[in-house]
Amino acid sequence: MDTLKHSLSQFEAITLQEMENVKLMERTDTKYTFHVSQLLAVLQESVPFYKVLIVENTGINRYKTMYYDTEGFDLYNSHHSGKLNRYKIRHRTYVESNLRFLEVKFKNNKGTTFKTRIREEESAGLKAGKAYDFLKKQLPFDPATLVPKILINYSRITLVNKISAERLTIDLNLEFKKNDVTKTVSQIVIAEVKQAGKASSPFVSIMKQKHIREGAISKYCFAVASSYTEVKKNNFKQKLAYVTKLINAS
Repeated sequence: MDTLKHSLSQFEAITLQEMENVKLMERTDTKYTFHVSQLLAVLQESVPFYKVLIVENTGINRYKTMYYDTEGFDLYNSHHSGKLNRYKIRHRTYVESNLRFLEVKFKNNKGTTFKTRIREEESAGLKAGKAYDFLKKQLPFDPATLVPKILINYSRITLVNKISAERLTIDLNLEFKKNDVTKTVSQIVIAEVKQAGKASSPFVSIMKQKHIREGAISKYCFAVASSYTEVKKNNFKQKLAYVTKLINAS
């Protein structure tokens, strides 16, 4: 961890307030998954092009996220079947900044992701009050059918392009909690390039140079597939095998 902190110290810093212009609530996403042993080299090559987000004097910020789905995993199954126009619903706590939001992510049939959110202190029921009213406006189904499914914790490094509307998130130290069972996945890194539109990205170029291919299973789908035996997994078989290979790599 000290080595990682030293690597992040090579970046210029950016604050939450300065990031206001790079919220990218409407965006296109490009994802990558790679072994944690490659992270320091990737960061080193990213220094000339990006600034790092610093919150409470750290560039490694903790996220706690409760994901919701229907009893029958309708949202997970939409992703599994490759359905377009799909949703994710989550309550997220940004630990260092002590901010909490109820968030809806919607990916349309053109591959554009839209995120809407409201301040919501508790990850409680969604059947009434402000949370229900917010979700009712955002979703094509009754929010009362949603139940908490899995808690996903991780650490995030956020990089912001120095000259263009691009944000890069690098997630590590994943932890899935279902009831009293916790699964830790510390061997992989999930990186996501977020842009207002498909444009040239230094990080994408770095990934190509290192022969790291585009593509990743979502953290929610990975957590559910890893934690629930009853869900469908066939269409994720190749992605799960790739992640398993990374986890088992020395």
